Amino acid sequence: MPGTLHTLKRRNVTRGERSRHRRALVVVLVGVGALAVTLAVHGRHSRAPDNRMRSAEPTTSGSKPTSSKTSTKIIPVTVVGSYAVGTMSLDVAGPSGSPTRVLPTTVWYPANGGRKGLVPGVAHGPFPLLVFSQGYNISVSSYAGLLTDWASAGFVVAAPTYPHTDPSDPAALDENDIVNHPADLRAVITAVLGNAEGPGSVLSGLIKASEIGLVGHSDGGDVSLAVADNSCCRDVRVKAVAILSGAELVTFGGRYFGRVSVPLLAVQGSADPINVPACSVQFYDAANPPKYYLDLLRASHEPPYTEAGTTDQRIVARVTTDFFDAELAGQTAGTGAIMIGGDVAGTAQITAGVSAPPSSGTCPGAPG
Repeated sequence: MPGTLHTLKRRNVTRGERSRHRRALVVVLVGVGALAVTLAVHGRHSRAPDNRMRSAEPTTSGSKPTSSKTSTKIIPVTVVGSYAVGTMSLDVAGPSGSPTRVLPTTVWYPANGGRKGLVPGVAHGPFPLLVFSQGYNISVSSYAGLLTDWASAGFVVAAPTYPHTDPSDPAALDENDIVNHPADLRAVITAVLGNAEGPGSVLSGLIKASEIGLVGHSDGGDVSLAVADNSCCRDVRVKAVAILSGAELVTFGGRYFGRVSVPLLAVQGSADPINVPACSVQFYDAANPPKYYLDLLRASHEPPYTEAGTTDQRIVARVTTDFFDAELAGQTAGTGAIMIGGDVAGTAQITAGVSAPPSSGTCPGAPG
């Protein structure tokens, strides 16, 4: 019936200043402790990383060593920044410390590469924190290219796997569990910040707690928008949000975009049949400025975010990075760069106006 979570099944997807224009296609090895960058990385960051060493071991949010049972695979990535990128793992307890609700969280962080391997880029930190929320039935690893892009540009990026969301366990999939995800997201923010404050953690000294942004795709966009800009779930630590083909969700309750809201970037494929353009148009038009609407012409629901190296994915990586540079890290040059990067003839167009390009229809599951 309208207004229930069952209307969200439209989004069930079966898996199947810093210097501007220099980029390199690299191969990144995703493993337990690090992403090994095999080619030179040229990029955007004005604070060039060095190779100073720092000894630290990854820890969980409860100070136990992280699990080493992580699969390894090679992913081609278009890097938009100048940092090498490392990863670590955290097992985050859900709200109220529930032992039965655990959120495995991978953290991508800016690192310095040298003969002895990758070490956290503490000398150039602290860095803003981005927390990424996956789409329903889409694994976090599917977004590895985009997440690596952000880390290479000088952001620490945490990506939890929400309960009943990951395709690795089809029997456990339950989209109705999304009502619990805003609280899960807030718990992840707390755990990652706490880990960064602990001695001996890989993240020690890497995160600037006053600069936290959210990014989410599809159902993960719904969750990120609720935590950023809905009275039901608002986390005042969040300072900016980018929603990738997401929507408002009536089931969360509360009120979107009250007197206090954060800078917003909405990214939407004009040919998205899962999260239709009307969804992004609705929340964009209701949002307070500063706000931006990136229209990916003829793009569908997943490829702009999961297919690394494609034109759409490169545009998303660049515009989201410029957005968080401007609205989170306070780099004034990022504001103009957003408009330049989002204006690609025949492929993408961007606006910072009051209203998004008009769209027909309505958004199922969103407030009326």
